[in-house]
Formats: sequence, structure tokens, C-alpha cells
Amino acid sequence: MDATVSMESLWKMIQSRSTENKQWLLDKLVEDLQEEEEYISKEEILAGIDAGLKDLKAGRTRDFKDFMKEWENEL
Repeated sequence: MDATVSMESLWKMIQSRSTENKQWLLDKLVEDLQEEEEYISKEEILAGIDAGLKDLKAGRTRDFKDFMKEWENEL
């Protein structure tokens, strides 16, 4: 059986729950959001910067317009 519940009704239902139930729901929502986020570590960021600087020093560059075309195609 599928049921349609408005966000307002859902909120009222949540408000009537115990603190423990609210904490459980909070933990589940945070866990779900963290799984959706793409996490990039500090080490990965620094490695990317380092690789980019090495490419520049080695003369491996490309035109900005080409880069933007590639970027747009990925979206």
C-alpha cells in the first residue's frame, strides 16, 4: 500500500516522537546525506594541485575554450 503524506504531516508526526526516536531519525538522515556527498580528502586535493603544477612545468596545457567545451559535455 502506498501512502501520500505531506511534509507538514510528517513534521507533526516527528514532533510527537520521543527524543530517542528523533535522535535515531537524525542519525539515519545524516548517514544518508553523507553517503550522497562526494568526499574529496585533503591528500587528494593536494595531489591534484601537484599534478597540475607538474603539467604546467612540463608544458602540458590546453586552450581554455577546449577545456570549457569538455567541461560542458561532462555535465
